[in-house]
Amino acid sequence: MPRTIVAADVIVTSPGRNFVTLKVTTSDGLVGWGDATLNGRELAVASYLRDHLCALLVGRDADRIEDTWQYLYRGAYWRRGPVTMAAIGAVDLALWDINGKALGVPVHQLLGGPVRDGVMIYTHATGWDVPELLEAVDAKREQGFLAVRAQFGVPGLDTVYGVSRSGAAYEPAGRGVGPKVEVWETSAYLRHAPVALQAVRDHVGPDLHLLHDAHHRLTPTEAIRLGKSLEGVDLFWLEDVLPAENQQLLRQVRAQTHVPLAIGEVFNSVYDSLDLVSERLIDYLRVAVGHVGGISHYRKILAHAEVYQVKAGPHGPSDVSPVSLAGSLHVGLATHNFAVQEFMGYPAETYEVFRPGWSIRDGYMHPGDAPGLGVEVDEKAAAAFAYEPAYLPVARNRDGSVKDW
Repeated sequence: MPRTIVAADVIVTSPGRNFVTLKVTTSDGLVGWGDATLNGRELAVASYLRDHLCALLVGRDADRIEDTWQYLYRGAYWRRGPVTMAAIGAVDLALWDINGKALGVPVHQLLGGPVRDGVMIYTHATGWDVPELLEAVDAKREQGFLAVRAQFGVPGLDTVYGVSRSGAAYEPAGRGVGPKVEVWETSAYLRHAPVALQAVRDHVGPDLHLLHDAHHRLTPTEAIRLGKSLEGVDLFWLEDVLPAENQQLLRQVRAQTHVPLAIGEVFNSVYDSLDLVSERLIDYLRVAVGHVGGISHYRKILAHAEVYQVKAGPHGPSDVSPVSLAGSLHVGLATHNFAVQEFMGYPAETYEVFRPGWSIRDGYMHPGDAPGLGVEVDEKAAAAFAYEPAYLPVARNRDGSVKDW
């Protein structure tokens, strides 16, 4: 008899961060977990699941993962978009989790088995001034990281994306009513970025993989200027130099600088990256497994990228739950053109709810060999952390006009 879905339930919890988790239960008692978190728009995805998808899942064959994906994507007139794809991604992750548990194998074994022993991870180092930044980079290296994203304060600005003046761990989503406003000045950033990043390279030498994120805030001319000024720094990648919508403009940037480019954390389907990959306008694709409809669609995106020698460097901030991160690690372990996984870590409260089986050693991460995704969710603990509205900041230029976040 087929293994059918008998229940699909949505859990919204806030153990240090807001997370939306899907629990899928089958007729033989298996439970699969999916992540539907969309930072700052969590309840929209929770509603999409509760009000539209969960009822459609009950009675379906849990083993028909690809068919369910197609049913939820092609069967709906309204396709794509972050809310839709995050919801489908949660279902897909949960079904892969169930399938692995049913067969008694980790998901990476279902994907063809490992092609590497571990997935290299990168983390964030931040400092308001250069001495603080160098100390932060040193601390991450001492923890064993081989790749570090360096972000820094900018002279003349009071707040900068990704950096805390107090030295506290970076938390972009602010609790309370409405988003915080940050003032930005591109010219000041363009003057300071080469100075700060060259200082890091001079300090650490040639071996550390050094990354930096411009966070969508530049025009093509500004991006070219930044890229040229950083060519001697030997970056692993320069991330999000343009708003992701301006894909055709990356041709100008690619033509005038050889700094490796990464983009795509806001993408939600293969159609967002077709031209970027086929024209090889980027070196690394940043899509996150939960935001692109789950493992089923993610594998197709990476297969397309492999043809053009574009590598995966997926989004992995602390607002992507451990369920999504585990899914990304399983894909990374079994996918040849997977380069690096972002890993910011989680607050201690998060681990009270989510119990991952992964391990970290010498700068590499392994998802573990437990059946399925290897992450279990403590529902009782989750109930103790009530949802709290939280929003990413809004950036404005000095004249008050809105800047890309």
